[in-house]
Amino acid sequence: MSLFLISLAILIVGYIIYGKLTEKIFGIDPNRPTPAITRRDDVDYTPISSWRVFLIQFLNIAGLGPIFGAIMGVMFGPAAFLWIVFGTIFAGAVHDYLSAMVCVRAGGISLPEIVGHELGNGIKQVMRGFSIVLLILVGVVFVITPADIISGITPEWMDKNFWILIIFIYYILATLLPIDKLIGNFYPIFGCALLFMAIGLMGVMIFGDVTIPATLTEGLQNRYPADQAASHPIFPMMFVSIACGAISGFHATQSPMMARCITNEKLGRPIFFGAMVAEGIVALIWAAAAITFTGGYEGLASYMSEHSAGQLVRDVSFNWLGTMGGLLAVLGVVIAPITTGDTALRSARLIAADFLKLNQKKISRRLIISVPLFIIAYIVMQHDFNILWRYFAWSNQTLAVFTLWAVTVYLARKRKYWLISIVPALFMTTVSVSYLLIAPSPEGFGLSHTLAYSCGIATAAILLLLFLIYRKRLLSNDCKKEFDY
Repeated sequence: MSLFLISLAILIVGYIIYGKLTEKIFGIDPNRPTPAITRRDDVDYTPISSWRVFLIQFLNIAGLGPIFGAIMGVMFGPAAFLWIVFGTIFAGAVHDYLSAMVCVRAGGISLPEIVGHELGNGIKQVMRGFSIVLLILVGVVFVITPADIISGITPEWMDKNFWILIIFIYYILATLLPIDKLIGNFYPIFGCALLFMAIGLMGVMIFGDVTIPATLTEGLQNRYPADQAASHPIFPMMFVSIACGAISGFHATQSPMMARCITNEKLGRPIFFGAMVAEGIVALIWAAAAITFTGGYEGLASYMSEHSAGQLVRDVSFNWLGTMGGLLAVLGVVIAPITTGDTALRSARLIAADFLKLNQKKISRRLIISVPLFIIAYIVMQHDFNILWRYFAWSNQTLAVFTLWAVTVYLARKRKYWLISIVPALFMTTVSVSYLLIAPSPEGFGLSHTLAYSCGIATAAILLLLFLIYRKRLLSNDCKKEFDY
């Protein structure tokens, strides 16, 4: 119990103190007009009230990651709680806030344009393709799992395929309609359901007759069964498994949507930094709930050997919150991935539109871009879910690496305190490279841990050296990249 409560308190304090520090380093200007005002088109650029923007951002980023990722990731032991807490504050929230605020300053342009602006045109082209592939993967994996959960509590004729069709139709509408029509009106309702789920489960663990078996007294070692521990080393596997609950590159693809809707730069900290901290709290709750409900790490391992994470979500919700509370909790868990998947495809449309320089005011132009995306998503959906999820997990963290390096260069150009972003950039670079080399086929190369770690550290060191050379050129005024948005 104490580890859970301490972790919760650190997340809240981290938002207050480190969030304020990050905001100060960026240097907001409350008097500067935002893209919602200067580029208003009432489709993608439109002013939305701050509380709605927060809920939309929260739902955009809070997909399956902080729930399923936390359930599977807690098997790495108490280290999972530490990563959720410190990863959220010092990596995820910094990543989300800075990428979003750079986007606001850049007029609401999409992530690949920002990364290309800072890291070069070649990287921009890579990021365009990489981002769209990731967003399609998000749209696909976040259709399949909620459909599976809903089909388990609805009549037999409403099977998984039925719900996949219904969700996909909703995705099409959410991608095409103006953001304040469907997303802006329904997300606040959906957000209440998700918050009810989190608060309800947290209340049971704090005030209910349960014991959270998470302490630091038995050490930080891996809690996977002996036959699985070797293939699940804490580094780098935990840092990829628990992605959205700590840091996620996907979030930076979502931020431009809300960067086009906020009405003042001073709202950036509660919306972008705050939404990430809220997601960290959700991940913390589900990590604790998983081992509490099953009686500990061994109980969770035994449960997961026979059931899915979706089944655990249903069992926890209905057992702890009753029938009505369970339905609302499951609704929140189902809504989280759906409201992430729809905005993923919407973000893919915006990225493609920025690349093609195709104004999205007319629905005919939105269809030109969206129809091919829907067709590709449907084709990808036919592949094995587990493989798709693993590719998504690695791509997600790799995108965070690109984003962190881009905002680091931005801070260096602005003569601001760039250490706040380069530290997580170096760490996540090592994680992503090591994971790719260690992970078994088909998502990785299955190399030895020693070689993988060496390559990961070497890659981070090379990038650090290149950055320091670039910064030296900046300080000597020899760098021609002295431009602004």
